Parts: sequence; C-alpha cells; structure tokens
Amino acid sequence: MEQIEKANEQALERMLSGTPVLVDVVPAHKVMEGLGDLMILHAGPPIEWERMCGPMRGAIAGIAVFEGWASDLAEAERMAGEGEFDFHPNHHFDAVGPMTGMTTRSQPVMVVENTAFGNKAYCAINEGLGKVMRFGGNDDEVIDRLRWLRDSFGPAFGSALRQLDGLPLKDIVARGLTMGDEMHQRNVGCSSLFLRALAPALAKTVADKDELAKALAFMGGNDQFFLNIAMVLGKAIMDPVSDIEGSSVVTAMSRNGTDFGIRVSGTGDEWFTAPVEMPEGLYFPGFTADDANPDMGDSTIVETIGLGGFAMAAAPAVAGFVGAGAASEAALTTHAMSEITMTENPEWTIPSLDYQGVPTGIDIRRVVEIGIVPTINTGIAHREPGVGQVGAGVVKAPMACFEQALRALAKRLGFS
Repeated sequence: MEQIEKANEQALERMLSGTPVLVDVVPAHKVMEGLGDLMILHAGPPIEWERMCGPMRGAIAGIAVFEGWASDLAEAERMAGEGEFDFHPNHHFDAVGPMTGMTTRSQPVMVVENTAFGNKAYCAINEGLGKVMRFGGNDDEVIDRLRWLRDSFGPAFGSALRQLDGLPLKDIVARGLTMGDEMHQRNVGCSSLFLRALAPALAKTVADKDELAKALAFMGGNDQFFLNIAMVLGKAIMDPVSDIEGSSVVTAMSRNGTDFGIRVSGTGDEWFTAPVEMPEGLYFPGFTADDANPDMGDSTIVETIGLGGFAMAAAPAVAGFVGAGAASEAALTTHAMSEITMTENPEWTIPSLDYQGVPTGIDIRRVVEIGIVPTINTGIAHREPGVGQVGAGVVKAPMACFEQALRALAKRLGFS
C-alpha cells in the first residue's frame, strides 16, 4: 500500500503543477505525428466500424466527404464498410475530441503545451451549436462550416495566438468557476473571457473586416467555444501522469457511443471498458429518450481533472439544464465526487463551497470500495446519423471499468 500512496503523491504533484498554454492552431497533419491519409481519429476507446453507433457513423461519412476521400455520404459509408479507413482513438495520438470526436489530416487543431513538462495535446475547434459533426451531423451546412474553420478561421486563430505568444489557460478556468461555469455543459464565462483575451490580436491579424466580423460573431455566439479548450488543456495536464508505477489515479475517461473506457496511471495505455450507459436528462422539444444515443465523447477528460460534474457546485444553473435536480442540489454532486478523489485543487475553487478546491485525482480504489462512480455532465445525440443534438443530461461511469482496472493494477503489483 505504501508503494501506491507514494505513486499517487507523484501523480497528484504532476496534475497540480501542470501549466497548459494554448500556443497555436495548425492543420492536424503538421503536428500530429503518424496521422496519415484515410486515417480517422474518433472519441473513446478503440472500436470497429461494425460496432459504431449511428452518430459516429454519420460523422465518419461526413468527415470523409470533407477530406475529399468520398464524393458523397453513400460512397463514404461504402468505403468505411469495406475497411478503407483506418480508425484510431484520439487518445492514442495525444488528442481529444467532443462527442463523435472526429480528427483528420486537414482539420485545424488547437495545440496546448504543458510548459511544466514539455508535452503537447491537440483538439479540433468547437464547431458551434445546433446541427454539428460532433453530434453526427453531416449535411452541406455542417461540411461547409468545417471548410470555413479550415480555410479562414483556423489560420486567423493561429496567427492571433502566435502574436500573443500563447494564452495561459489555468487562470481562465479559475475565473470561469467563479462565473458559474463547470467547463463541460456550461462554458459561458470562460468563452467570454477567452474572446476578450483573443479579440485584440485577432483584429490585428485579420485584414478583411467582413471575415473579422464573422470570426468574432462565431466565437461570441457560441457559449460552448471553450469546451474544446478545456478538453485539450485536460489532456495536456493528464498525459504526464501516465505510467507512474503503482499509481491508482485515473488518467482518462472516454466513450464512443458503444463502450466506456478508462485508463489508469499504473497500468499505462491499457483500456478498461464496459458498455456505456444512457444519459438521464432533458430533451429539446420534439425529442424523447427513445431518440437518444448512449453517451459518447472524449470530453470526460474534463471530469478527470476535477471539472464538469465534479465541479457542479460552481454551476447550479447546469443542474436544472441537464435534469440533475434542483440548483440547490448541485453541491451534493461535488461532495460525492470528493469521496472518490484524493485531494482538492487549490487553484480552481468554488465560491459557494467557501472556496473549496475542485475534487482532484480519481482513485480507482475509492470508487470500488465506496461504490460511488464518477458523475458526468454530457450532451445527448440522436441515435440516427445526421440529426444532431437532442438534449443534455448526466451519465454515470460504469463500475465494471474500475473493477477491471483495480484487478489489473493489483496483478501488476503482485497482489493477486
């Protein structure tokens, strides 16, 4: 047990000392080593085409058309079914992606450097709200928006960041927590703070006034713009925590619409998976639980670093939005997550809890022993491809993942 405790102390020190800085936006193939042609990165643990859910298949068809690999959605689906695409999890390439999590060669990706350790992580730009590829959307409007992000907004975004010599992110998160954000379902404060920090540099780098206006309107009209930034800063923080011998700290949680998977520091890159659960939440008018797809996305990296559902007390408005109960009950979720974590983050505090730090460092031993699993705030996608988001809710991580991981860690340490 002493070995585990010392390993976990090292893991927590690395987590809390991480210093994520958003340094650039560039085409994925220029920075993501090994990202080849006809390769599609997706959210969650590994999965084959035959087991993919509807929105994942819809997004894959759409991204293939976007990349020019297929002339239309039907051809893209045929190519996928015949094994012409090479599928891999984002996490295997130091990346994350929300919901379906599509990452391909020509997409612009945000680059976050953890300056404390020198590692980098990547994530595509948030597409906005409504019918979007991350929820399985794949019509002309969706693909045209991706082309605009690639050809116009992405290059301007990158130029602005380079002019600023990067944007440190931890302080933005800290301020967002005081403004009612939890960084998964609510990013209003952080998105506004980020826009305020970036806008002057963006104005200097975009010569065309119409394009500048479009870029500012895109960011200003997207309350979830910061979500992808929160995800990639989480990935940058957690990657140095991997491969600490004996550590029981969770380094990743992710879902692909079929499986839920976790990774643990002391077991390296191994995935521990179980069937993903259905979110419980609220639906947009005209939709019900019968329309919903099981949970998906790499966005649970946000909960892995103590935000999202773990910081629900900071965002009582979210509790009602995702159907998690009354706003007054939001603190109960954060208190429950404190039971399965090892410390608090002194830099990310929650005013309504007398500035208690967010619960940090999920310990698989505590999850199994106490019987409490992580609570995750999430969006809900339609189960059919091409429809998009139909609601938002809360989902629980499957206990089986943590039980498998604990057995594997015990075996490595010679306890079984």
